[in-house]
Amino acid sequence: MSLRTAHRASLVDQVIDQLKEQITSNSWQMNAKIPTETVLAEQLGVGRNTVREAVRALTHAGLLECRQGDGTYVRATSELSGAMLRRLRAAEQLEILEVRRALEVEAARLAATRRTDEDIALIEEALAARERAWELGEPDGFVEADLAFHMAVVHATHNRVLVDLYEDFSAALRASIKAAGTSIDSSYIPHDAIARAIAAGDVTAAERAGHACMEHILIALTDSQEVSA
Repeated sequence: MSLRTAHRASLVDQVIDQLKEQITSNSWQMNAKIPTETVLAEQLGVGRNTVREAVRALTHAGLLECRQGDGTYVRATSELSGAMLRRLRAAEQLEILEVRRALEVEAARLAATRRTDEDIALIEEALAARERAWELGEPDGFVEADLAFHMAVVHATHNRVLVDLYEDFSAALRASIKAAGTSIDSSYIPHDAIARAIAAGDVTAAERAGHACMEHILIALTDSQEVSA
């Protein structure tokens, strides 16, 4: 997606809208470094001060992060995501996991009633990718694969609000998944029961499997905190 030359009248707002479009369309991906102020000013046909104000506004909204001496990076994909990230920085890991449990258990329950054949195929594909990442012993890859599995389940609910909320919560979930992995001594938590129940359309089993998965993680986290205390 190319940037357009901005017209006069509320230039800063126009530039904010265009930069935000670059973020929400994934032209600028999460954690990617955006073009420099000079480059953006040239592409947009505006002054550097206008670009600076727009970047400052998006930084305040939580979408961008300015790193001194390094540049500006994409931090979130929406204002909600940015606000959530700021809030969750001060949250306890247990609090994040409890919210994650609420979202994922409900997602499993809804997915079992609304999934399509395509949804089932995507969930099974994500499950296989998760297992491959575990077998390869790649922690970062496993985190992404685990999150992709749960994202596939959430998409199978066909609830747009839940999908948007889970996507905005995903950055915090990455930290949650990593913390869970270390707290249970890297033991494997199978997710195949969730996939099977959703494919079978068994609401009770899907809800039970999702709850059991999160309870395993929560208990492990609680035990690790007691030991460290």
